Amino acid sequence: MDDSEFHRLKRLPPYVFAEVNAMKARARGAGQDVIDLGMGNPDLPTAPHIVAKLAEAAANPRAHGYSASRGIPGLRKAQAAYYARRFGVELDPETEVIVTLGSKEGLANLAQAITSPGDTVLVPNPSYPIHPYGFIIAGGSVRHIPVPGSTSIEEFLPALERAVRHAVPKPLALVLNYPSNPTAQVVDLDFYGAIVDFCKREGIWILSDLAYAEIYFDGVPPPSVLQVPGARDIAIEFTSMSKTYSMAGWRMGFAAGNKTLIQALTRIKSYLDYGAFTPIQVAATAALNGPQDCIAEARNTYKERRDVLIEGLKGAGWDLPAPSASMFAWAPLPKEFAELGSLAFSKLLLTQANVAVSPGIGFGEHGDAHVRIALVENKHRIRQAVRNIRTVMADPGRAIDLYLRGVGDNITPIKARA
Repeated sequence: MDDSEFHRLKRLPPYVFAEVNAMKARARGAGQDVIDLGMGNPDLPTAPHIVAKLAEAAANPRAHGYSASRGIPGLRKAQAAYYARRFGVELDPETEVIVTLGSKEGLANLAQAITSPGDTVLVPNPSYPIHPYGFIIAGGSVRHIPVPGSTSIEEFLPALERAVRHAVPKPLALVLNYPSNPTAQVVDLDFYGAIVDFCKREGIWILSDLAYAEIYFDGVPPPSVLQVPGARDIAIEFTSMSKTYSMAGWRMGFAAGNKTLIQALTRIKSYLDYGAFTPIQVAATAALNGPQDCIAEARNTYKERRDVLIEGLKGAGWDLPAPSASMFAWAPLPKEFAELGSLAFSKLLLTQANVAVSPGIGFGEHGDAHVRIALVENKHRIRQAVRNIRTVMADPGRAIDLYLRGVGDNITPIKARA
């Protein structure tokens, strides 16, 4: 027997990223210097004052017991204060804020709380995997809204209307994620206003993932859906400290907004966990309430890396749009390699250039014409990656031939198998 016998696991497709990760591990095991621009794992250190507060709190034995599942009061107040100063949104920390173990856990557990078998949820495609699969695991069905390139409300709203019109049963919720992972798309407050109006008319919940709220490069801070008047009647928003404060491994996030959804998440989490380790919550409180210089420094670092990557690849013959937010570049496959599809092209870059990227098909079928490149290496390493990729771009035919011969006769490009 294997895990394919289990009902919920049967509903999940093979994990596309596992193929690239396995190849990456084999290459490193063979002594290859792989430049990993695949996983969005921040490489910047957490600010010293946050680490110091963790150490101070951890030294207190009274903090070693069970914590509060919905978060310690001081941390919920700090998150409410963040929304007030950043978005001008006043939240009640008792009823409109809950602490989660990262935004991913919060969204997945909310899906468990509100989804009945057969419920339909609307999710943009491509999207971060937990957005559709959190609901699939919970027994729901997903209707995809194709948004492979740049989007605007003029493009998105008709697609949303079509999805609702043809969905049976009527959709339960709509998932939004801007700035987007993987596409780096951004939207303005007018976009959210139109979506809120539509979803209120249709009786659809809005679940917004705002994990990249503070990673932006054009001087225009991304808005929150909760800034729209009346949004809290139907909307909940997930944020995270992973990217904002380089605290990915700390697993600290939040949900804020609609009281009914917050209560549902609070109730199900009360059965599942006792909350994050109290000293981590204390340190997170210090991060939100303390000096914010570390956010600006991280933002500048990602911007510098973005510029090195975009300019370098353009010089190598791979022209891709510069993202205005997030820590990713959403790169269309070079035309010489387009027929390979994103998975084969990712493998080609790994074998021919020692550069790991994420295949776009891992984020949905509408992502297969792209790869996601994460800004998680320093500028020196990114320049090295560009030099390696330049050798591939200089002779596409040879690179494709070497790749196909290297992977064996039984493997063909993904487009050819479709």
